[in-house]
Amino acid sequence: MNNDISINQVKYSKVNQLDFNNIPLGKTFTDHMFVCDYENGEWVNPRIEPLQPIATHPAAMALHYGQAIFEGMKAYLDPDGVPMLFRPEKNAQRINESADRMGMPAFPEELFLEGLKQYVAVEKNWIPPQEGSALYLRPFMYADEAFIGMRAATHYKFVIIASPSGPLYNKRIKLWAEKQYIRAAQGGTGEAKAAGNYAAAIRPTEIAKSKGYDQVLWLDAAEHQYIQEVGTMNIFFRVNDEFITPKLDGSVLKGVTRDSVMKLLQHLGYKVTEKLISLNEIKEASNNGSLKEAFGTGTAVGIAYIEEIGSDEDTIFVSEESPVAEKINDLLNQIKTGKVEDPFNWMVKAEIVTAS
Repeated sequence: MNNDISINQVKYSKVNQLDFNNIPLGKTFTDHMFVCDYENGEWVNPRIEPLQPIATHPAAMALHYGQAIFEGMKAYLDPDGVPMLFRPEKNAQRINESADRMGMPAFPEELFLEGLKQYVAVEKNWIPPQEGSALYLRPFMYADEAFIGMRAATHYKFVIIASPSGPLYNKRIKLWAEKQYIRAAQGGTGEAKAAGNYAAAIRPTEIAKSKGYDQVLWLDAAEHQYIQEVGTMNIFFRVNDEFITPKLDGSVLKGVTRDSVMKLLQHLGYKVTEKLISLNEIKEASNNGSLKEAFGTGTAVGIAYIEEIGSDEDTIFVSEESPVAEKINDLLNQIKTGKVEDPFNWMVKAEIVTAS
């Protein structure tokens, strides 16, 4: 396909109406969106245009059969004011893995990256300069073909929108170990970042919040004993001086932040192990004092420190200090904002390169 991206910018930006010190979560959006259409077997007409409602036929297949996937990313400013993307190639790969599982067409990774760069360059003024804040990016794809019938659609839209965001959690969080509902099962769509996965999690999450908890800790579908992930995060535990995290078994999302934290921990000399982790194992570690830290990782939350894990049977308490997690969080944020050397070449400039 032709990767030339047309750009139609608004005459007057709304950015001056935003108080960057008081950003409402998920309610404020930038001036533009990136859009590309899939028709006749190929992606066509990539464009950046003013943010506006997209006409949707009532029979759009995403509304009836759930072919909808998304990604979550953030853009940051380096000390020179250059907008930067964090490991965008990983999101390009993952959205196509999700697309494959959901019977949707792959989106060209080169166009994904170029579209992001140009889009973020256009929306540069929306990136909050405050520490802990960023421009949240939401690439997503959905079936917009008007058809009532159970098959893969033949027409899709790929869109990127953006929303300035502040820190999600300013305190340690509490998790509810869910033993009735499940998030994913072997052979299901747990590894895909599919919209339906999150729809199914809403009811259990509301129940957990009504009990005084922040998010759900999901357990395996068969025995309700083995830890998978948290509502919007992967999860890590420090037992003595070893960091353990649930292995990727098809039911756990391949978190970009998860992978990055693992690499940083190993870079600093810590042992990191991916394995089956039972709730009882963590309970025993808490009781004997070997559970030193617990934290979640994700694009939206960064690193969230866990205070306790509750269930119908008992409560697992975690140390009130998270020295290594805090160190990793600080290092990760400094890499993202260009304040320290990037030893992994993770950061990518978001700029429009014009031919000379």
